[in-house]
Amino acid sequence: MKNTVIIIPARYSSTRLCGKLLKEVNSKPIIQWVWEAAKQSKLAQEVIIATDSELILNKAKEFGANVEMTSTEHKSGSDRICEVAKRHSEYDYILNMQGDEPQITSEVIDLAISTLIEGNCDISTLVRQITDIEQIQDPNCVKCVFDNDFNALYFSRCPIPYERNKGEAKYYAHIGIYGYKRESLLKMTSLSQSDLEKAESLEQLRALKNGMKIKVALTNLNPIGIDTQQDLDKFICIQKDKS
Repeated sequence: MKNTVIIIPARYSSTRLCGKLLKEVNSKPIIQWVWEAAKQSKLAQEVIIATDSELILNKAKEFGANVEMTSTEHKSGSDRICEVAKRHSEYDYILNMQGDEPQITSEVIDLAISTLIEGNCDISTLVRQITDIEQIQDPNCVKCVFDNDFNALYFSRCPIPYERNKGEAKYYAHIGIYGYKRESLLKMTSLSQSDLEKAESLEQLRALKNGMKIKVALTNLNPIGIDTQQDLDKFICIQKDKS
């Protein structure tokens, strides 16, 4: 039986960089960079791109991806992958992998999967330690605090913890990749948005508010998320330096 599937939600529209997943770097669209990393996973049996766009559908088919159309009405990536997961009851574990992080690696993907399978949790995700004050203060860099067993306590766009005593705080940035047990994904997407989720605009707070356990794993990877033209230009420069 196939147990684990990686589903990459691929929405075409983006307020800051429309059509960003089809922007090409070294003759490959961003979504292909992500798909190729996912295909290198040793723990997943299948990779599916879930899109609301005929343009992404056709491009994904060109480079050989398994791709499925989804509703244009979804409010989040989790809702989009849930639509696809419902069509595939053979999968016990579902990894939600962002389509706009072309620097993601198969090792990090497998870390998220193994944390889900081996940890006593509903959801798995990743964090990295940060010390840069600009990142700590940046609301676009989501911070996470967790307990001694690496269970997430809270996620926030604010710097958490508040450092009243200088030199005592450690800060961890959240990397937006999620592993779900099948029943956990179905449960979370059926719940109403919580007040915390609405306030911070972070859907993982819906899970925490409803008593679901999120296990975090620590990584050193700091992938670029392609949200703006500046992010895309930075990724292009990195690839030029490698060549």
